[in-house]
Amino acid sequence: MASEKPNALLSVHDLSVEFPGRRGTLTALDHISFDVARGEVLGIVGESGAGKSLTGRAIIGLLDPPGRMSTGEIRLDGERIDTLTREEMKSVRGSRIAMIFQDPLTSLNPLFPIGEQIIETIQAHGDLDEAAARRKAVNLLQEVGLPAAEQRMSAYPHQLSGGMRQRVVIALALCADPELVIADEPTTALDVSIQAQVIALLKRATAERGTSVMLITHDMGVIAAMADRIAVMYAGRIVEIGPVHDVLHSPRHPSTRGLMGTIPKLDHDTETLVQIDGSMPRLAAMPLGCRFHPRCPHAFERCRAEAPPLELENAAGVACWLWTPDETARRAAAFAEDASD
Repeated sequence: MASEKPNALLSVHDLSVEFPGRRGTLTALDHISFDVARGEVLGIVGESGAGKSLTGRAIIGLLDPPGRMSTGEIRLDGERIDTLTREEMKSVRGSRIAMIFQDPLTSLNPLFPIGEQIIETIQAHGDLDEAAARRKAVNLLQEVGLPAAEQRMSAYPHQLSGGMRQRVVIALALCADPELVIADEPTTALDVSIQAQVIALLKRATAERGTSVMLITHDMGVIAAMADRIAVMYAGRIVEIGPVHDVLHSPRHPSTRGLMGTIPKLDHDTETLVQIDGSMPRLAAMPLGCRFHPRCPHAFERCRAEAPPLELENAAGVACWLWTPDETARRAAAFAEDASD
């Protein structure tokens, strides 16, 4: 039985996702666990291929075949949703959990005006008549800051800019007042000037509703502006999780430190940014032990042989042998010895 926090809206326990193939089964997500509290924004970060988007798709039951959950359970407000039928999951998706995708064009039907699409979604998850649904649609578009919302109801997706389309997608996500919004790279396709507006909009709109958010991104600036906690993923595993300030300013896992080192800092004169040597391992060639050890400058023998667990304390933790009590004591003793020489 999964251990679930009393205030957890979403609880993911021991989740693994695998892809069977002719040459064997590949494990893309490897026993990951985390919670999202009510009203919390949890940022999921990591390099491309770490498993961030796959985690979001697994939660809402949109794994592309032949992908499948092989272990674990997913609970929403205490109720298991990973065991629901396809039809039952459809009623959860959109009404209780909404998803915002990176490219808004994948969420909008190019053949219908945006107003029709929002009205249809509102009526699919409620009992409003068309007139009431239309009023709610216009109000939502106004809330997300779409200029001339009433007139834009008749516009087709291709007639809107990228920033406007993303605002429409956010309105679509919020129209059924979901308990959880999974935002998958919601600002990547937008100009920098529009990104800040969309982040502020999403943060305000969800905060006013008390909506929980799982924010998937590789952009640490977006995380710093919006998240309460951060989960760092590497090669299908969560390697560090904790409050946003702690992880950003005092990262413990070497891969997290590498991510932080790639970000330019305005208060430091740095000619070159830190580069993480090597690349993410392929699913068919995962190393034994800690999956980051081939790229880690601090790796030692145990890292190469044994995978470190993610030990949580007060909703924070790190999966790294460098932070076990015995290794911490050994490094402290070595440091003291060097200092005395």
